[in-house]
Amino acid sequence: MQLFVKDLTVIDFSYLCPIRGMVGESWIVDVLLDGGLDDQNMVLDFAKVKRTIKNTIDDVADHRLLIPTACSEVRWQQKGDRVWMDFTSQKGDIHLACPSQAFALIPTEVIDYESVNDFLKKALREVLPDNVQGISLTLRSEVLHTPYYHYSHGLRKHDGNCQRIAHGHRSPVTVFENGIAEPKWDQYWADRWKDIYLGTEDDLVSVSTLTLSKQTSVSDDTHFGFHYIAPQGDFQLAMPKACCDLIPHDTTVELLADYMATTLASKVPESHFKVIAYEGIGKGAIAVKG
Repeated sequence: MQLFVKDLTVIDFSYLCPIRGMVGESWIVDVLLDGGLDDQNMVLDFAKVKRTIKNTIDDVADHRLLIPTACSEVRWQQKGDRVWMDFTSQKGDIHLACPSQAFALIPTEVIDYESVNDFLKKALREVLPDNVQGISLTLRSEVLHTPYYHYSHGLRKHDGNCQRIAHGHRSPVTVFENGIAEPKWDQYWADRWKDIYLGTEDDLVSVSTLTLSKQTSVSDDTHFGFHYIAPQGDFQLAMPKACCDLIPHDTTVELLADYMATTLASKVPESHFKVIAYEGIGKGAIAVKG
């Protein structure tokens, strides 16, 4: 007998890529269970599917930075609950020092649907009842026919997992200028925020003040340093400057929508702008300026 759930959850995360650097993503998860019936004549109660499977997936992958630990460009070290991470990419070197829950360490050379699928299924096998004999996951991106961007960020003031300094989203944006949809502005933001780290100016520090791995050698000439202490611990990051856009406030979707609308209004003062900005899939904020 098989049981399926479409759109069980969305995992919003970032991952490290030797070509693209740090990439924000949002993947939809579908699940298919194979097994016998339990004493309720069910493969698994839908309430337990949502509670057990969704919560496990969210716990091990959502709002984390996924690390391909078998990749030759990765060097990492863990001591207690703290992880030091160094990564080489074509976009520049990336360095982090964070609590372990900020990362998902995946034994693969590349982060893709297959490697993350295997990682998630291994975690799920440990929590499913014995009558569930097989599990299949489908990971997929939202089908978009309009421009979108991939961004990573961290929210120091957030009391949940958004405080992790390097998690991200794949997000579309729709801009109206004087009440008319204007795709050129959608494309402007898609180009500007392609594989970007959105850094809050208040979190900026000199990279010389960061306690990164001993092998790390970076300077303020090439990298921005970000550092904050949040409820989950001490988060530190050194990102290549070319991969960053500095934002003068927090990077919540509400403030990002306002930032986009304000930026466009300053470019075209005579126009009125409405920005519909998404954070991942199916959620976001709307801002109006001008």
